[in-house]
Amino acid sequence: MSKNAIDQDYLAKRQLKRGTAGWVLLAGLGVSYVISGDFAGWNFGIGEAGWGGFAIAAALMAVMYFALVLSLAEMSAAIPAAGGGYSFARQAIGPAAIVIFIGAAVEELLGINGPWVYAVFYLVFVGIHLAGVGEALKVMMVISGLAVFAILATAAALIGDFDSSRLFDIAVTDAAGASEFMPLGWYGVWAALPFGMWLFLAVEGVPLAAEEAKNPARDVPKGIIGAMVFLLFTAVLVVFLLAGAAGAEAVGSSAVPLVDALKVSGNHTLATVVNVLGLAGLIASFFSIIYGYSRLVFALSRAGYLPRFLSLTSERKAPTWALVVPGVFGFLVSLTGEGDLILGMAVVGATLSYALMALSHILLRIRQPDLPRPYRTPGGVFTSAVALVLSLVALTGVYAFDPRAFNYTLLLFVVGAAYYFGYSKHRLVAKTAEEEFALLAQAEHDLDDEPVAVPGAA
Repeated sequence: MSKNAIDQDYLAKRQLKRGTAGWVLLAGLGVSYVISGDFAGWNFGIGEAGWGGFAIAAALMAVMYFALVLSLAEMSAAIPAAGGGYSFARQAIGPAAIVIFIGAAVEELLGINGPWVYAVFYLVFVGIHLAGVGEALKVMMVISGLAVFAILATAAALIGDFDSSRLFDIAVTDAAGASEFMPLGWYGVWAALPFGMWLFLAVEGVPLAAEEAKNPARDVPKGIIGAMVFLLFTAVLVVFLLAGAAGAEAVGSSAVPLVDALKVSGNHTLATVVNVLGLAGLIASFFSIIYGYSRLVFALSRAGYLPRFLSLTSERKAPTWALVVPGVFGFLVSLTGEGDLILGMAVVGATLSYALMALSHILLRIRQPDLPRPYRTPGGVFTSAVALVLSLVALTGVYAFDPRAFNYTLLLFVVGAAYYFGYSKHRLVAKTAEEEFALLAQAEHDLDDEPVAVPGAA
């Protein structure tokens, strides 16, 4: 059998469903990835830095993400591939952190929590993804819509109770640079950077859907930029209104900040409704990150970096084992109950991948200036350089918050590097990205009997 026939047979079993998502669905996917960050997690940054210190940290992370999103928009339009630019550790660990927060929301609502709650959510939502990408994205849109409604309803209820003096009710410490605005000083701002990221963490997952988009060159840039603009709006709402209504100290230690802020303001009925809908927000992020990790694992497996069986797809073009195997791993991690530690580990993996993605944008501009770019990043390499610098700063912030998260994640990367150099490096399907894209294009041509243009191919 010829090499071409082997390639065709290999790739025929590893095809995603094309033309499923337009830019609106992709923007919804981006919001779904992140929306849980508005409900829980970010607020612990106020406890680390005070409201003003956290506001500075969140603003820096907003700049980093916006610069990164603009850089990714260009690269995903030029090179549409399911793998995006993620690190495996970041995606495999992310869902475990969110499912722990889901458990906290269920406990607040129903008084139950623990392994059975985690298991049910993994089983149900991995199952929906196995049904196919179109069904999954539509479910995500509906769930995300409920979560967005909860945020807007909370904002409307709290705006009349806003008092700027409540933003600064945390006692000033003797830390360097401490003031009423930054009661824990500059060190607090540094330690709060990972929590500022939680308001936007995973929006960069939109390019993972590139192979399933209707028109990747147009839809992915519009989708990821649209999602980021909307997330900036919701971040401003929760950061200002919750602390301004309930007080920075109370919000900074709350497991369910939207619910607690509404209770403080006397909106108990709405607090119950928002807790239900807040669970929808957590589910939306959990649901969408299952999508993200499956596409990442699928792409890495198809290329040979991970065991090849992980990229086999079903009759419905769903990456079966790429959904199931990381889901089992994530469930086992969630049993630790270490939500803050897992969040920190997710951020370490994310910031390292951001630095690499920003660097990739710079190198592509330098080394392949003639690569067709349907969308070009405003500011060019300056924009991606801003993302690169801020991502490295954010990486150090995780160490300031929790050295364990930093060290454990680096240990995972060492294990991954050992696997690559010791095993998978010698079993790659293609030696270069260009060769892999050419194989994919040829397989699609053979299967569909239609010519396929390969972005950047000679």
